[in-house]
Formats: sequence, structure tokens, C-alpha cells
Amino acid sequence: MLIDTHCHLDFKDFDPDRDAALERAKAAGIGKIINIASSMEGSRRSVALAEKYDMVYASVGIHPHEAKGVTADAMSEIKKLAASTKVVAIGEVGLDYYRNLSPKNEQIAAFEAFIALAGELDLPLVIHARECASDIIDILKKSQKASPVNGVIHCFSGDADFLKKCLDMGLYVSFTCNITFKNAKVLRHTAKAMPVERLLLETDAPYLAPEGMRGKRNEPAYMVALLDEWSKILGLSKEDIERITTHNANDLFGLGMDDPSKIAYKIRDSLYLNITNRCTNSCDFCVRSKTQFVKGHNLKLDGEPSVTDVVKAVGDPKRYKEIVFCGYGEPTLRLDVIKAAALELKRSGARIRVVTNGHGDLINKRTIALELKGLVDSFSVSLNTDTESVYNEVCKPEFGVPSYAAVKDFIRSCVRTGMDVEVTCLDLPGVDITKCEEIAKSLGAKFRPRQIGIVG
Repeated sequence: MLIDTHCHLDFKDFDPDRDAALERAKAAGIGKIINIASSMEGSRRSVALAEKYDMVYASVGIHPHEAKGVTADAMSEIKKLAASTKVVAIGEVGLDYYRNLSPKNEQIAAFEAFIALAGELDLPLVIHARECASDIIDILKKSQKASPVNGVIHCFSGDADFLKKCLDMGLYVSFTCNITFKNAKVLRHTAKAMPVERLLLETDAPYLAPEGMRGKRNEPAYMVALLDEWSKILGLSKEDIERITTHNANDLFGLGMDDPSKIAYKIRDSLYLNITNRCTNSCDFCVRSKTQFVKGHNLKLDGEPSVTDVVKAVGDPKRYKEIVFCGYGEPTLRLDVIKAAALELKRSGARIRVVTNGHGDLINKRTIALELKGLVDSFSVSLNTDTESVYNEVCKPEFGVPSYAAVKDFIRSCVRTGMDVEVTCLDLPGVDITKCEEIAKSLGAKFRPRQIGIVG
């Protein structure tokens, strides 16, 4: 299911065929739509639409163009409207210095009032930011000193520096169908730096119809064009983009959608197996310290799966490029499960890869590479750093100082056994990536640098 997180169904543009537009959205796979208010009257209409249609949710707020109308009475009514169970955000609010239809001081005062209201009501903000990067970041940082600010920068049109600052503040970001425009090369280039874990999809309908439909009224059904574009930009499947952005929207707006935990989870054309949540490292940078979701998949297990559970979760392995033992923990803690499941899956034509921290020999108190020969085709080993001291500092291995040398020994033994081995290191402060590559080559392995924060 796709979620259009920013649409203006209440606008008169949809008066002739609003019901039909919603039916077209459903047919295109749009399961939920958040109708975004942009005025006092629009806030009333937004709530009314959300209460009429099951698939529609609402935000309430006043656009910076109308900041002059943000009076005490207006704020009081916005607060009352926000009591509806279908209201999931405050917005769209923010700053617009491009058109300056309201004086800057009034825009800032209104934005600060809405930030305070969102904090009071524990609702996320839908933020309009145009030609105002410095001020909007300053205001949000100032507000975050008092209490957390949660929300999305909608219809992103800034540069890479503004994008980074928004992401560093923990905000979500959404781009409209304007990234599909032929002349949007610069924006698409900026979008390549967008971590999919912070991405939302929006049409901003009736505005900004995608390339091929320009000049027409935009509508939620056209979001499939946006899905295609993001798949190309980020190198993920359309299924990945759909799943991840739906999870993101559910997380930000509290839509109450169930996200059950996964044993087997697909990313691109590979199937990953989550067989344990235990790990022998406690890495500062690990996703486990931040979330239980990877690429939109819930990996927090209720219990460790059996071999039968794992094989059943895979189904036909030939549907996938490879089967990867890599979940929310260190898979070699369950070496017997890897061996038994891999044996069954290899019989069905699977190619098997294991992603590991390289502690397998320490965990099992023996050299395990020969046991996995013929069962595992390749290993991805997280060496992470170029020195033992930095490794111990950031990874905090359960086995202490000997761990770094043991990881390198594990890599050597897998290489000697004839398996394909890839060593990965992270662009952490103080890590020399060139030296990491030299270490990998000296061990007879391939090398792949990894970007911190990018998982899956």
C-alpha cells in the first residue's frame, strides 16, 4: 500500500469528481491519504473530509501565506479541530520567503506558535519551507532546545546543505512529483543523498502533476510515477520504496498500521533471514540502538525461529538472487541453524551468503569455515575499522581485545576454504578507508566501503 502524505482534496479543484478521484487512488494502490490544511477554512474542510472517508486523514494549520490570520481565536479553533481522532498532524505551517504574502515577522511568529501547539498536542508538523533555509533551521533548533520537534519538510526544493541539516535534526523529508520533471536534474542529484528511512511520498495535489501529465490537475493516483522515479534514484525496487515509505508514514503520523516482525524479509531481489536478535558487539553506530526496523521491515523477534520456521519462511529460494543470513543480530550465534537451513535451501537451488561480525570462531570456540564449505557461497564480514583500538572503542566486543585479530583470522580461514569473502568498513571518524581496503586485500578478500547509517 502507498500513502500520499500531502494532498489538498478539500480544494475546489476536486469538487467535480472527489469521489471518483478517491476510487482512482484506490485502484492505483493508494491506501491512505493525508489531507493537508492550508487555511482556517481549509482546516475545517480537512477534518470534515477525514471524518467522511475512511482512507483520508487530516492535518490542521494555516499556511505562511496567511500568517496574518493566525490570531488567538484561530489558534484556539485549530486546537479544537485537532481533537478529532482523524487529525494526525499540524500543518501546513512554516515560512515562505519566495512570495512573501505575509510579512516575515508574522510568518515567524505564526510558525513558532504552531510549533508550540504541535508540542502540546504531541503531533508532528507538516512544514512548508521555501527560500528560508537559514531561518527555518534556526527556529527549529531553538524550539528543539525546549522540547523535541517532529515532522516533515514537505515539497523539498532546497540544496544538499539544507537537506543534511533537516536530516540531522531527525526530520522526515518529502519531494513532490517535480522530481520527475525533465528539467529537475539538480533536484534529482540532491535527492540521491536522501536516506530512504527518512523519506515520505506526496503528490501535493492538485499541484505539480508528474512529467507526461504537466498542465493537468495532479491527484493521488499519479503517485505511481513518483514511486518509479524514487526506485531509479535510490537503486531500490518499487516494492522496497512502497514498503519503506508506508512504514515511515505510519511511524510519523501514528496511523495505527500493524508492522509484524519478520523472519524472512526481501530487499531488492535478495531475501534476508533474521534468525537471532543477539549480538556479540555493542556498536555505537548500530541500527539496533535506534530502531527495530530495517528498510521498513520489523526485525524485533518474539523468539528465535527453528530450522523449519526458517525454511518455511523462505519458500522457493529460486525466486531470489540470493538468500542472506543477516538480521537484527549475529547469525553465527546460531551456527547449527545456518548449517541445517542452508543444506535444505541449497538442495532447492539457493545461493547462500552470510553477513557476520566475524566472531564465529570465538563464539563457537573452533574454526568454523570448513563446516560451512559447500553450504555457504559467500561471506560479508564487518571489519568496520582499520585499527584494533578504534574497533574496541566503537564496537565494544564481548570478547574484548582479541576480537579484532580474530575477525581477521576468520576472514583468512574463509578465503583459504575457497569461499567468496567481502570485507566491509564504515566511514567512521578516525577510520582510514584506504587502509581498510589494503587490509582486505592482504587477507585475500574483496572490499566494500559502507556509509554509516545506511543499512540493507
